[in-house]
Amino acid sequence: MEPWGDAAGIAMEPRQLRWKTLEALRASSKGRLKYYRHWHQDEDILEGCISPLVLSPYSGWVLDRVIGQSAQEITLSRSSTPKGSTPLTNRSCSLEQITSASQQGSSPPSSTDPNETKGNDELGLLEMDQEDLPAVLPSKVTEVEGCIQMYEEMHRLKGKEGLRQRQEQQEQMVRAVYALASEQLKRFDELKELKQHQEFQDLQEVMEKSLKEAQGQQEKLKEEHRHRAKILNLKLREAEQQRQRQEELERLRKEEGQERLRRLYSIQEEVLQLNQQIDPNYRHKDLPRIDLSAYSNRGNQICGLVSGLIRTTSERGFPTQVDVANTERALQEMRGLISSMQQEIAAAVKEKMRDEEEERQKQKELLKKEQLKAQTPAPAQQSAGKQQKEGFQVKGEESTMQWYQQLQGVAEQCVASFSEISNCKDNNEVKKIKTDLQKAATIPVSQISRIAGSQLREVFDKINNLLSGKSVQSGGRTVSVTQHPQGLDFVYYKLAEKFVSQGEEEVASHHDAAFPIAVVASGIWELHPRVGDLFLAHLHKKCPYSVPFYPALKEGTSMEEYQRMLGYQVKDSKVEEQDHFLKRMSGLIRLYAAIIQLQWPYGNKEGTHPHGLNYGWRWLAQVLNMEPLADVTATVLLDFLEVCGNALMKQYKAQFWKIMVLIQEDYIPRIEAITSSGQMGSLMRFKKFMEDCLEQKKIPLPKGTLQPSFWKS
Repeated sequence: MEPWGDAAGIAMEPRQLRWKTLEALRASSKGRLKYYRHWHQDEDILEGCISPLVLSPYSGWVLDRVIGQSAQEITLSRSSTPKGSTPLTNRSCSLEQITSASQQGSSPPSSTDPNETKGNDELGLLEMDQEDLPAVLPSKVTEVEGCIQMYEEMHRLKGKEGLRQRQEQQEQMVRAVYALASEQLKRFDELKELKQHQEFQDLQEVMEKSLKEAQGQQEKLKEEHRHRAKILNLKLREAEQQRQRQEELERLRKEEGQERLRRLYSIQEEVLQLNQQIDPNYRHKDLPRIDLSAYSNRGNQICGLVSGLIRTTSERGFPTQVDVANTERALQEMRGLISSMQQEIAAAVKEKMRDEEEERQKQKELLKKEQLKAQTPAPAQQSAGKQQKEGFQVKGEESTMQWYQQLQGVAEQCVASFSEISNCKDNNEVKKIKTDLQKAATIPVSQISRIAGSQLREVFDKINNLLSGKSVQSGGRTVSVTQHPQGLDFVYYKLAEKFVSQGEEEVASHHDAAFPIAVVASGIWELHPRVGDLFLAHLHKKCPYSVPFYPALKEGTSMEEYQRMLGYQVKDSKVEEQDHFLKRMSGLIRLYAAIIQLQWPYGNKEGTHPHGLNYGWRWLAQVLNMEPLADVTATVLLDFLEVCGNALMKQYKAQFWKIMVLIQEDYIPRIEAITSSGQMGSLMRFKKFMEDCLEQKKIPLPKGTLQPSFWKS
């Protein structure tokens, strides 16, 4: 039930109680009395009932007489009838009750029950009417007045009784109302408690709803998080797949690059093998000596080109298809070169019979020339005598020339010592050993570069192990010099030849390549001195200015042969250009200048250099004691001083600066005197270098010097 409904019910209940009260009053003794409307016209009729009860002024006199007569009668009656005392006593008591009632007022005894009191009063009054009053009040007036008083007293008592009953009813009504109010209060409390319970339930429902909403929101957030995590996982998976694809592409690129690099190495090996078939010292038992130097020089150039391509590609990463195509073209050119050489040899074989006669005639002519040479001095020798008188010479010192001849003899003896390997065309097994040994000796030299010190050490260890008789891997095969009795001499010769070839090809193109090649060559020279002798023999043959030695033109010597003696390359009667010649000579001199100042850092640090700076000092002094050559002397001096000048300055100090002043003041003017206007390029560079060094009193370190940090890489 709603609160407003409860209040309306409470308001209706007092109205019902009022109607019940009126019905109870109507059913009471007074309510049953009959009243008439005309009674109010005669007010004196009900005046006695309406007016308050008042004793008559004669009531005291009547009571005195009644009491006095009654006392006399009581005394007489006691004496006459002793047992008849009860009626008199009762009458006395009744009179005393009436008297006391008239004196004390209208309040009845509180301890007597209203019903019992009413009954006793009525009984006493009846007894008085029937027995006592006629005897006590013989008078008519007294009797009427007593009756009236009794009647009034009875009505008063009845009124009081009605009032008391009315009060009791009111009290009962109040108690009922109180009980009803208590019940209503209880219901109100219960309703309030119910309302609080409902509010609590509503609040709990709201909280549960909020909790459910929060849980729903949390689930939604979790779902969003899972969705985002799924998207992120997809992105990560895509990124991982992309990375894997990139790695796969990179792996494929590396594999392709490795494959191309292997292809380049295989081409290089084939080119080197083909180049080894071109022997400039080729001899045939039935044929005269065929000049294959042009083929050899071109073959060396092709080998240098291939080596340069491989070195360039290894420095920048992996070779491209263009690099492979270039090396394949170089291979095709080498094959064509070999084919041309073989055709030339075949043509020489066909003309064997005719050439024999011509050869005999040439031999006779040569004998005559030698006889004439012994009798008459050559023009070159005469000019040399004049120059010696002036303090300069054309040929080197006698000791130097003996040393030169001795080294050439060592080289020839070495070639003779492995003749079985050289002439192995019919023996496939020896031919295979020769090929493997040549690859094992030359390929590591081609792999020398400035990439890292560790890589340089691997090359050195591989060469050293081969020369020490250990087995090494080359081209997927195990190779050792012990496979053939002449294998070690063959490897010595080919290794020294390859070092010199790197000088005129690699160092000529890249000046800073002189130092890594020189430090490896110096280390091998220190451990295997024979390699050093053969290196010098090859170097002097290709570059006589490294002796120093200026070959003179002999009578009867063809110009082509003389050009070869001076170091020029002649092919098909065509001499190489001067710039190319000077470039090759520059590379060889730079390699020699680097070797005499470098030692292998992992060797014996207390050991002396096998060919140190003292040889460089001697070379410089002998060059300055010789008559200069146009264009050549300025070039070799500039290259030598640029590479080795700093080391000579630190070693010889003041003596070195005296030499520098001598060059500036005396030797450069002599070079200018013999240099034409078209040959001034190298001389001007040499003069500029000398002026800068003398002005700064310092020779800078050469470009490409190996720093200590290089060996940690």
